[in-house]
Amino acid sequence: MSSVSTFADAFEVVLILLGLVVLWREALSPAARARTAAPLLPHWEILPVNFLLLLWAVYVAGFLVQFVVFQWLKSAAHLTPDMRLMFASAGTDAGMLVAWRFAQPRLDAKPIPGQAPPARKNPWPCGALTFLAAMPVVAAAGFVWQNGLQALGFPLEKQESVDIFANARAPLWLAFLFGFAVILAPVTEELVHRGAIFRYARGRLPRWLALLGPALLFAGLHLNLASFAPLAALGLLFSLVYERTGDLRVTMIAHGLFNLNTAVMIFAGIGTSG
Repeated sequence: MSSVSTFADAFEVVLILLGLVVLWREALSPAARARTAAPLLPHWEILPVNFLLLLWAVYVAGFLVQFVVFQWLKSAAHLTPDMRLMFASAGTDAGMLVAWRFAQPRLDAKPIPGQAPPARKNPWPCGALTFLAAMPVVAAAGFVWQNGLQALGFPLEKQESVDIFANARAPLWLAFLFGFAVILAPVTEELVHRGAIFRYARGRLPRWLALLGPALLFAGLHLNLASFAPLAALGLLFSLVYERTGDLRVTMIAHGLFNLNTAVMIFAGIGTSG
């Protein structure tokens, strides 16, 4: 094992230990449970038909842009299949964001008169703490899930993006991959899974179902069995944090930091299925 890989392993252990401290102090300790404030996530005043139209517009736009980008890049002989795949994936997220930007103001209900949004605070400290809290949660879920799959004889295959990151060398290509993984994907995934699906379900379904449904959808859309439970745990944690803070920027930051850490670990030679 190289010195870089050894250092990265040690760094991951430190992050997990710090995350355990954060979980205890902010959520699990008697003092944390005693000071728990009321959730800041307000009820989303949107008609069911408008919500479904909004989701339909977002997903259709994403897949349409992905198809157009993929077809357009077929003739680009200088691009590898991995590059075409990642550019098309980025097109999906970009299409979803554009559709949300134009459809949401036209379909969303107006705020209730006199209802002011919660005070805007700096989301970075809470986002960083959420990232740390996610580390032991994801590590524990991955350990139990993947060992269980192996015991049952299921093969553990890494996501395609892991090998793409590990084999990337060109500076511009690396910059694109990091921008996609750390900024574009977290913003889009949090907007759709937490800001739309969970926010809508939280006021209309039993709480356990509102939390579990978007988390399972979030994990399933990554199309990888080995990472399903860890990603579901991550999605569940992010929904709990969004419910508590009412600020989607917090989970976007935490998601971006999580993806950044994953990408750095891949470059350090530590395989991951997340």
